[in-house]
Amino acid sequence: MIRGKNENIPLADRIDDILPQTQCKKCGYTGCKPYAEAMASGKADINKCPPGGEEGIRELADLLGVEFKPFGEDVLLKPPSVAFIDENLCIGCTLCLQACPVDAISGASKQMHTIIAPLCTGCELCVAPCPVDCISMLPLPQKIPTRDQKHAAAKAARERYQLRLERIECEKREKAERFAAREQATKQPQSTIPSANPADVMQQKIQAAITRAREQAAAVKPQNTGQLTLAQQAQIDEIEARRAKARELAHSGIKPPNE
Repeated sequence: MIRGKNENIPLADRIDDILPQTQCKKCGYTGCKPYAEAMASGKADINKCPPGGEEGIRELADLLGVEFKPFGEDVLLKPPSVAFIDENLCIGCTLCLQACPVDAISGASKQMHTIIAPLCTGCELCVAPCPVDCISMLPLPQKIPTRDQKHAAAKAARERYQLRLERIECEKREKAERFAAREQATKQPQSTIPSANPADVMQQKIQAAITRAREQAAAVKPQNTGQLTLAQQAQIDEIEARRAKARELAHSGIKPPNE
């Protein structure tokens, strides 16, 4: 129900209660509430809402205590209508979904869309974005609703519009949070330790490789030593001793003398 002349309610809200909540922008504002705020501040006339009809102008005039002002000659009044999508032509581009202010269109990307007729306010905002001209406006049956029925429908449309705005804001926040998380994940922590000299790092790698090779060579035991003579065994022992001494010198950092 309309909130009427209750002085405890802001004037803009009482004006907004009278408007049809189509959010069609035909008044020159971005929605019904901005138009109501403009009227409340005296910046807009009461005859800028074609969907509200002359009955709406009379309600606004009564609320604001001003004289009735008819629509200008440039205003084209249309009967109440509902959008219709030719499903044979629809390409599933989702542009109409993005344009609908009350989420009265069902569909998904690259899939056929359809109008949820009971929710459609007849704003016509889905018509222009359609790239294949598959949306048309069909007049509704000539059944004149009562004032209470009009206000009930407007209230329901306003609620759907507000829910849509909240959903869009939530999606924006979630997208921003996901982007920030990805940005944070790609950032490398800055080391507080000065980077080593590349030449020193390379030398350390070479030395480590030499050490590993020597250790692996030392771990290999001579094969087929079962039938060695005493002289052969003595020669092997001498070689192993020299190897052990070379390993000891390598670990101590002393370069062995050339033999």
